[in-house]
Amino acid sequence: MGIDYASAVAVVRTMENSLFTKNDLEQLINTRDSKESETLINSKNAGTLPEVWEMLRTFAPESKELEILLYRNDFHNLKAVLKAMVSGREPDSYVIQPSNVRTADLKEAFRTKNFDLLPEYIRETATQAYGIITTSLDGQLLDSFIDTDCLKAMQKSADITGNDFMRKYVNLITVCADIKTAYRCSKMNKQRDFLETAICGSPELDKESLIRATLGGTENLLSFLGSTSYAELSGLLKENPAKFEKRCDDMLMEQAETSRLQAFGIEPLIAYYIAKEAEIKNIRIITVCRECGADKLTITERLRNLYV
Repeated sequence: MGIDYASAVAVVRTMENSLFTKNDLEQLINTRDSKESETLINSKNAGTLPEVWEMLRTFAPESKELEILLYRNDFHNLKAVLKAMVSGREPDSYVIQPSNVRTADLKEAFRTKNFDLLPEYIRETATQAYGIITTSLDGQLLDSFIDTDCLKAMQKSADITGNDFMRKYVNLITVCADIKTAYRCSKMNKQRDFLETAICGSPELDKESLIRATLGGTENLLSFLGSTSYAELSGLLKENPAKFEKRCDDMLMEQAETSRLQAFGIEPLIAYYIAKEAEIKNIRIITVCRECGADKLTITERLRNLYV
């Protein structure tokens, strides 16, 4: 199966040359105004994520591995459409693209209560989420439930593909999300019932162990995490949540970089998408920091690692 992507990988390798480099980001930080910044960005032909996605799908239209990359957008859009429906607003300004599931299909599923309109991996979540919001109106519970179900769906689909690269990618996303959630819940003294909904669990970070540690308080949680292979993340979380977020993103990039020596399988295509996500996030960080008057050192410290 891997050899089917040989030509696609060759194209992607060429496109990697247009990705932002560290020098490009330094130039962007040093631009004098937004017009100069826009000129620099356009000179790199930095396409949008939807454009990159459409290109990758032309190479691998049936790839389930690529599809998993958009699950988080799909489940975010599920929340957006459902909350908009309850509040009587249109969801279009709240949804994220690209996505596997059309906004129109989400709206129709909730309008008609026909959740069979949705893909299997999100169908039951939509059904239960509708019940949560219409009976409890608890937005926090809704968010936690959908976010956790998203991680579960990613794990299940990654296991079905049998792709080790995707399994590791999903596991890392889950670990980072669970640690972040557990830390917040420990600060807010959340009880077990909420933690059962909010924490997903993964092969590398057992759900029950994480819940018990969280119930013991923040210091107990940090001590538990310090005894795991994710002790570094625990330390960063205690020091500065922003550094924690950056390290999680950088670890995903390190995972993407393992595809560099592969010439055939789907992995280089997945890695390219991850690289574009990081590139666009870096551009956004620079833009927002400049608007807030942040100095160059602060901006540089917040930038994510690059693929090139």
